Amino acid sequence: MSASPELPQPPEPIEDAGALVGAPDAFQRLWTPHRMAYIAGESKPSAIDGPHCPFCRAPSRSDAAGLIVARGEACYVVMNLYPYSPGHLLVCPYRHVADYIDAMPAEVAEMSRLTRIAVRALSRVSHPAGFNIGMNQGDVAGAGIGAHLHQHVVPRWLGDTNFLPIVAQTRAVPQLLGDARAALADAWAVATAAEDGAVRDA
Repeated sequence: MSASPELPQPPEPIEDAGALVGAPDAFQRLWTPHRMAYIAGESKPSAIDGPHCPFCRAPSRSDAAGLIVARGEACYVVMNLYPYSPGHLLVCPYRHVADYIDAMPAEVAEMSRLTRIAVRALSRVSHPAGFNIGMNQGDVAGAGIGAHLHQHVVPRWLGDTNFLPIVAQTRAVPQLLGDARAALADAWAVATAAEDGAVRDA
């Protein structure tokens, strides 16, 4: 006599969230445990730890491997590995310097120029409705890597969310960093020509 086939088991019931601890709010959760390395400070340099700083290491790699969009004389532009939105760029000096007031005049000038070109390139590639542009100086101000100066260029779209929840919450980003880097690098020459023309006409 053969054994009767096993019948499929009913699925586990979904636990009622109302029976658990916590107060519901308007946010949905996207659990991203891989970000714990970033939150825990893995590879985060100290102010005197230049050789291990990711912003110091990136320029020694190829553009594609380092996610570098453009290189200048004193500064370069790189994709943010932990973007707030698609196309989130960082403008960084090559020199390992923490504070904006300690940046050399040439670094300050080129950070400004590359930021303007970044806005033009992002506008050409992804047509955002606006931008958040700025720096976080020090851990208390939200600097992820406060030991190496960098300026954020964050494209924004209507209805995405306001800036504070972007900083405080996890975001799902629909574009691969390598694809975004390639598109922006392709648009960089045209954006640079437009910036140079605007400066000449001013």
